[in-house]
Amino acid sequence: MSRTAIHTLSTTQPQLYGALVAAIVASVVLYLGTLHSIVAIWNRSETYAHGYIIVPVSLWLIWRRRDDLAKLQARPYWPALIPLSACGAVWLLADLSGVQVVRQYAFVAMLPLVVLAILGVQLARAMAFPLFFLLLAVPFGEVFIDPLVKFTADFTVSTLQATGIPVLRNGNSFEIPSGSWSVVEACSGVRYLISSFTLGCLFAYLTYRSLFRRLAFVVLSIIVPIIANGIRAYLIVLIGHLSGNKLAAGVDHLIYGWVFFGMVMLTMFWIGGMWQEGGARTKAPVQPEGRVVVHTAQSTTGHIASAALAAVACLAIWPLYGTYAERYADREQGAGITSFEPHWERGTPFTGWKPAFLSPDSEIYRFYQRDAKAVGVAILLYRSGASGVQLISSANHMLPEDERRWRQVESSVRSEVVGGKSIPVRETVIQSEGEKLQVWHGYWIDGRFTANDYAGKLLQARQKLLMRGNDGAAVFLFAPYGENGDVGRLAMRRFLDDNLELLEAALPGTGGRGG
Repeated sequence: MSRTAIHTLSTTQPQLYGALVAAIVASVVLYLGTLHSIVAIWNRSETYAHGYIIVPVSLWLIWRRRDDLAKLQARPYWPALIPLSACGAVWLLADLSGVQVVRQYAFVAMLPLVVLAILGVQLARAMAFPLFFLLLAVPFGEVFIDPLVKFTADFTVSTLQATGIPVLRNGNSFEIPSGSWSVVEACSGVRYLISSFTLGCLFAYLTYRSLFRRLAFVVLSIIVPIIANGIRAYLIVLIGHLSGNKLAAGVDHLIYGWVFFGMVMLTMFWIGGMWQEGGARTKAPVQPEGRVVVHTAQSTTGHIASAALAAVACLAIWPLYGTYAERYADREQGAGITSFEPHWERGTPFTGWKPAFLSPDSEIYRFYQRDAKAVGVAILLYRSGASGVQLISSANHMLPEDERRWRQVESSVRSEVVGGKSIPVRETVIQSEGEKLQVWHGYWIDGRFTANDYAGKLLQARQKLLMRGNDGAAVFLFAPYGENGDVGRLAMRRFLDDNLELLEAALPGTGGRGG
């Protein structure tokens, strides 16, 4: 009876994998824009160029176990449609709110779930690592740049001081007797970290069987490049210092860095190879001898095809609804910022500072005064983002990234109670030579204020889902800092007390309709 069961399953393999491939191709077509955004980053940034090899490696890992996989029974797992639909919902929210990395992760996570839904638990479990290895194709890691830059600067300065070289530090820049150095984004080591983590995951899977050793090596592949990058930065500065800045500068800087990183990785893999476990790799479970399989070839093929169609249907509804919501939002654009004439008089400009935000669709930038109090107001309106310009974006800053005149002193989120309403604001203090400003900044989205980028993205998604258009604005109030900050804070608070209703009425979109 067991021979009949195995034969019956083998006759369905062409139809089985044909249904799987068709479902995956349909998924790619439905989310082609998201895939294109991933590939565009691979092309644009060398940090993520490794993404090109992730899919071939995953397919190779599956192919090398083809004999074991052929012995397993395919049985659709219908509960997988629930997390598959959840990924689609997350993708839709990320797409409507413009959170690219979440949209990309949601799309890639759909692929293992499609396999689970169509082939079932046994086969999906046997292919678990190759399937989840696909997640490493998503370009992610920029969030670690700032902390890595800080760690590298701290490590370099500390080791220089420990070796007797005097250091004068200012932020991530420092001076030693032979010259000035700065730890910038290219020195963060994020490329080394991403490369090490990717190779570490693959090495651990191929080398070890126990989960503990695999996790231990993956953790090691995270810690080692971070520390190694600090050592690399220290050695580059030391070589430059000892050579009178004739070595380890310019192109040499990068060459020494990659040579050093390559040596560190080879050493790590050599040590990891010494931990390799003996014995053969555990084979995939074989259909038990004597077990009766009740599925005929026809019924198995029918179930597989049904699962493939159901998976594609679960994936299709989200981009279709997203397209409809986007088109509706484009049709529902407001007229822009309406006339804003507060109860204060127009004042004389007291600063030349402006927020370094991407070009808005329309804006107001004015100064007002009353009873010896002066306040500046900037309102920047953004709409559908069809041009790629978004209200909440990593490209929007309080100060330009290459700013030399101004510097940010501090920033925190606070809540101001105005007219019985709690208004969240991000309070930032910026300073230049002879000038210091207090700035309150927040977003107006779907009829309410928020000072949190993530909350703002969710409000934008809700606004589109509920067909309320897509207008939003960044609102800035700023005033001279005074002796301790209270002068500027009192001026802006007084301005809101007198003009909050007029300000909300002038803002675009739902105009106080938000819940």
